[in-house]
Amino acid sequence: MPKSPSAGRIRAAFQGLSTCNLSDALDRLEMTGQVQGILPLWAGCPKVAGPAMTMKLSPTATYSTVIGTLEAVQASAPGDLLVIDNGGRPGINSYGGIAAFSTRHYGMQGCVIDGSTRDVDEMADLALPVYGRGVVNTSVRGRIGFEGHGSAVKLGDVTVNPGDFVFADVNGVVVVPPEAVLEVLRWARRFNQMEETIKRDIASGTTPVTAHNRRRYDQAARRPGS
Repeated sequence: MPKSPSAGRIRAAFQGLSTCNLSDALDRLEMTGQVQGILPLWAGCPKVAGPAMTMKLSPTATYSTVIGTLEAVQASAPGDLLVIDNGGRPGINSYGGIAAFSTRHYGMQGCVIDGSTRDVDEMADLALPVYGRGVVNTSVRGRIGFEGHGSAVKLGDVTVNPGDFVFADVNGVVVVPPEAVLEVLRWARRFNQMEETIKRDIASGTTPVTAHNRRRYDQAARRPGS
């Protein structure tokens, strides 16, 4: 799968930003990629970013989800982020403790799931970032199957291709194609710095409206033509 040579740099840059900053950057660049409702699944779960190793589950597939997930992990490269498309299904496990342990063992960054998972206590013990739509205790066995890994999948309405950069924090998930990620980060840093400047202005006695207007924040963050 395609890899960005700047993966470490991109992860480091995201540590000082939020998915809100990235979302504003996508708006400014007339791009989409904002995923709603996928959130951290254990208290204190850190933000995470990495190139996607994708996999898809389906109720019509017959191959073992357990084995298929482990095969996807084994096929990953260190630094990848496992992205699981389970169609947002709320009542079925999508991941689990052995898969999480293997994810950590193979040097992956974590896991982002359009669906639910169980064994989140084990994921917290591993300090493994895991994001999804909820927590369940229901086994995946006999309920859903593995369609494959390394192809285009969905997180909500957003398509994720192998190698796309996926960013996740307490505000949600953002997906950015690798060819656009540096430009998106550049704009995200600009918006983050603008917000911090406005806060400093307010702390120094400038009224919030004046501080906001002085930096032309609304104009900068608005989608072109809107």
